[in-house]
Amino acid sequence: MKNYILEACVDSVESALAAQDGGATRLELCSNLIIGGTTPSPCLFEEIRELSEIRTHILIRPRFGDFCYTDYEFHVIRREVRNFRKLGADGVVIGILRPDGMLDMERMKILMEEAGDMSVTLHRAFDVCVDPFEAMEQAKELGIDTILTSGQKNHCLDGRDTLKKLVECEDGRITIQVGSGVDAETIRQIQPYTKAHAFHMSGKQNLESAMIYRKEGVSMGIPSISEFEIIRTEKDKIRQACQVLESL
Repeated sequence: MKNYILEACVDSVESALAAQDGGATRLELCSNLIIGGTTPSPCLFEEIRELSEIRTHILIRPRFGDFCYTDYEFHVIRREVRNFRKLGADGVVIGILRPDGMLDMERMKILMEEAGDMSVTLHRAFDVCVDPFEAMEQAKELGIDTILTSGQKNHCLDGRDTLKKLVECEDGRITIQVGSGVDAETIRQIQPYTKAHAFHMSGKQNLESAMIYRKEGVSMGIPSISEFEIIRTEKDKIRQACQVLESL
């Protein structure tokens, strides 16, 4: 396949460089990937930009959880979009829903204005909206470039029928980017069926902490998550996905 997009979702410099070495065409930079990603720090973006030339889109998500935001949260999101534009990010990844599950068009229009000439991706808020096809048409109206989606399922293979229909509705105006559970084998199965040409993956591996001394019985966060495992992108997983895409 020519002109494919393979975006790697990363939350560290180490993962960004591994994704680049593996052949990713783009990064989605976030923090806290273990909880689905939140907005990264400007310093993390600047460090990656100094070390890498790969195109980088920034996830703007102020917290874990739903995509219905308070006025304070929206003000933060708006400022983050503006600030990352000034820092030279290539794109932002955003999404806001109303309480009824519809895309919040009023707020999204404001964010589109703040984004200016940056590329804009509608993130997986799309996967919990009430009507994906109506939301897709609204995204086109807004001028959004990409929709990141699993077809409204936890795993993209389970959402492949919806993904196929969404790809058929692109009309050259928007790109459907397949995410959630993507790896080389998933791409091999789903691409010929959906005809999608854009994919999003983390290619993650769990690494042991360098800590030798480990204090028992003290948790810094969620007790069910080990603080002595570090999630990083594995470049070979990215490379394998690229090889599959090139062969299709």
